[in-house]
Amino acid sequence: MSIKNAFYAQSGGVTAVINASACGVIQTANKHKDKIGKVFAGKNGIIGALTENLIDTSKESDEDIAALLHTPSGAFGSCRYKMKSLEENKAEYDRLIEVFKAHNIGYFFYNGGGDSADTCLKVSQLSEKMGYPIQAIHVPKTVDNDLPITDNCPGFGSVAKYIAVSTREASFDVASMAETSTKVFVIEVMGRHAGWIAAAGALAADEDNDIPVVVLFPEIKFDKDKFIALVDQKVKSHGYCSVVVSEGVAWPDGRFLAEQDTRDDFGHAQLGGAAPVVANMVKQELGYKFHWAVADYLQRSARHLASQTDVDQAYALGEAAVNLAVAGENSVMPAIIRTSNNPYQWEIQSCDLAEVANVEKMMPMEYISEDGFGITEACREYLLPLIAGEAYPPYKNGMPNYVTLKKHLADKKLAEFKIR
Repeated sequence: MSIKNAFYAQSGGVTAVINASACGVIQTANKHKDKIGKVFAGKNGIIGALTENLIDTSKESDEDIAALLHTPSGAFGSCRYKMKSLEENKAEYDRLIEVFKAHNIGYFFYNGGGDSADTCLKVSQLSEKMGYPIQAIHVPKTVDNDLPITDNCPGFGSVAKYIAVSTREASFDVASMAETSTKVFVIEVMGRHAGWIAAAGALAADEDNDIPVVVLFPEIKFDKDKFIALVDQKVKSHGYCSVVVSEGVAWPDGRFLAEQDTRDDFGHAQLGGAAPVVANMVKQELGYKFHWAVADYLQRSARHLASQTDVDQAYALGEAAVNLAVAGENSVMPAIIRTSNNPYQWEIQSCDLAEVANVEKMMPMEYISEDGFGITEACREYLLPLIAGEAYPPYKNGMPNYVTLKKHLADKKLAEFKIR
C-alpha cells in the first residue's frame, strides 16, 4: 500500500468529547507512518476541504494533540454544511477530488452525525467513479444519540451526565424555595426527534433521591391535559416539580411546541424554545410560580463534567477508524456494541455506512414509562453506564486548562473555489 495522506474533519454540532475522537485519529495515524503520511484537518469541517484550507496537524506539538483528549468543542472548527447529490452539484465533488489529488489524500475521516454519514457515503461511492479512490470512514458523534447500529454515540454520555446532574441540583434548589416561591422548574434539552437526552433528566431521581421529575419526549405526542394534571399532582405531593422537556416535543398534529416557522440549511424546522411555552402553560393552568432554563450549548460543551465512559469511547472510535482504513476498509463506521450491562462491557465492530446514513434511532417505547412521562428500569440500566466515571480536565488558576491549537495551514496548490 502506497503512503497516502489523511483528511479529518469535524461536522455539525460539537460535543464535549469530539476532540477525543480527533486525538484518537491523529495519534493512531502517527503510529502507521508506513501507510499514512500527514493528517490534514479541515478548517471548519468539510468547508476546509472545498476551500483548500487544510490544517497540517504535524505542525502541532505531541503535547497539544494529547491535550485534545480533555478539551471540549471542535478544535479544528466545524460546520453545518450538507453536500448535495452528485447530480445536483457535481462541481463540489469535482473540487473535493481535485483537493484530495493535489495533497495526495487517500483517507477521509468524517467525524459527525447522520448527515455526515451521508456525506461520507457519497464520497466513498463517487470518488472511484471519478477516477480517484478514497477510503471514507465515518467516525460517529452526536449528542442526540440517534445513530443506528451503534449502542450509543460519543458526546451523548457527557450530555446525559450534565443534564442528570443539573436536573438533580436544580431540583434541590427548587425544593428549598417551594414553600414561598418557585414550585415548578422547567429545563429544555436538545433532541429534535429522539428523547435520549430528555430521558437522562429522569436519572436525577433514584432510590436515594425522591425527586418529582416529569419528562416530555418527542416520541410521545404532547397531551396538555395529562401533563398539567401530572404536574399538579407532583406539586401537591412533593411541594414542587421539575420538568425536563425535549426541544422536539410536538402537538398531536406534528407541530413543534417551539416551532418558529423558519428552516435551517438542512430543511430542519428552527425551534425557538419549548421551555417557556411549557412553563407559561403551567402558570396559566395552575397558577404556580415557575423558573425555566434552556441548557443549549452548556450541555454539549461541559467538558468539566464529562463521562469517563464517553471519553474512552470517543477516543476508541477515532482509533478504530484509522485501524479500519489501514486494514483496507471503505465506506464503514466503527460502532459500539454493548456486550454486557452488569458489569458494563463493550466492544467495537464495523458496520456498512449504507445502514447508517439518513437513519434516525428513536427511543424504544419500552424505555418510556407507561404514562409517557418517565423512564423504565430498562432505560435506567441502559443510561447509567454511559454517564459513569468522572474525567475531569486539568485545572489552572481555578479554571479548566484547555488547549488552543496553532492550526497552521498547508500551502494551497489550487485556484480559489467559492462555496455556495
